[in-house]
Amino acid sequence: WSFGDGTKVVLAGEVRRPTVIVFPPSKEQLQTSNATAVCVAKGGFPSTWTLSWKLGGTPSNSGVFHSPLGEAGGDGLYSWTSTLSLPADQWTKAASVSCEATLAGQNPLTQKKCA
Repeated sequence: WSFGDGTKVVLAGEVRRPTVIVFPPSKEQLQTSNATAVCVAKGGFPSTWTLSWKLGGTPSNSGVFHSPLGEAGGDGLYSWTSTLSLPADQWTKAASVSCEATLAGQNPLTQKKCA
């Protein structure tokens, strides 16, 4: 929470590891030129977890859009989303596509979907 000019209140709490889920592109999308996968991480704390994508084990930044910040639910836990858009043939050629949630001092959480 922020109050006025530069005053910020941060509530300390235990680290909660979010659940990470990857939703692959639909079969219909894979028949077009572009495919979009969605990564959802929910139920995490604090809000500073970040999401990243790997295509065949290699980090992928092209075609990635992240939600700007974690959104707090009524329970005080946060959720994040990220999308990966790429040519459909890259999706089908990739050995795997994974989304990783990271936070300093924590082991990363990875959800992998085979292409």
